[in-house]
Amino acid sequence: MRAVSGKRYWLVGGSAGLGRALATKLVDSGAQVVLSARSEEDLEAAVAELGEAASYVTLDVSDTDDVKRAAKEVGPIDGYVHLAGVYWPMAAQDWDADQVTAMCDINFTGMARVLGQVVPNMVARDAGHIVLTSSLTGFRGLPGSIGYTASKAACMSLAESMYADLRKTGVDVQVVNPGFIKTQLTDKNDFKMPFIMEPEAAAQVMFDHMISGGFKKSFPTAFSLVFRASQFLPDWIYYRVFS
Repeated sequence: MRAVSGKRYWLVGGSAGLGRALATKLVDSGAQVVLSARSEEDLEAAVAELGEAASYVTLDVSDTDDVKRAAKEVGPIDGYVHLAGVYWPMAAQDWDADQVTAMCDINFTGMARVLGQVVPNMVARDAGHIVLTSSLTGFRGLPGSIGYTASKAACMSLAESMYADLRKTGVDVQVVNPGFIKTQLTDKNDFKMPFIMEPEAAAQVMFDHMISGGFKKSFPTAFSLVFRASQFLPDWIYYRVFS
């Protein structure tokens, strides 16, 4: 089991939703947290609720210079958790270039920008804990999910590559693949969302995974089995079922 008490974690995308709920879990377990997001107002409110163990640094993950500035302000950390993301439901027939680019840039490339400031320092120290957030949608392409599913598949692949490289070092890498979580993002959906979770329940699953020794956690378990099994279906069956 991994101890988080006394450790300092940087949570990017930590001002609301799953990130905000996870910050509470970490603080309650004795960790210090630095929250980052674009909205200073939301960050101030979150830190006020979390108390002295929390602080914040504003950050726009789409801006390389801002990422470098934020990383310097945050300073030394023991752990990094990436939760930042944007989402618009979209079919290829309704392609919105700006929104698709934003989902790819913020959800995946933004993650890579921050990791570029975090990973080298942890590798140099041979110590650190990195937790990346992908999604069940990352297992295989889905209808009506242009941009988002691709970005989450990239996040999952990046985590797998990092784990392959770092698994025998002092830098621990984990990835979580949640299903539907009730947030401002899922509020955009106009379809039934099976097994949808409240942020607090999802944060508990994520926290339990963080303190475990496992690499990948896909949840809710029953729902995740559908997505993992879909990888083994031939195309003609998969697209007939999932469309």
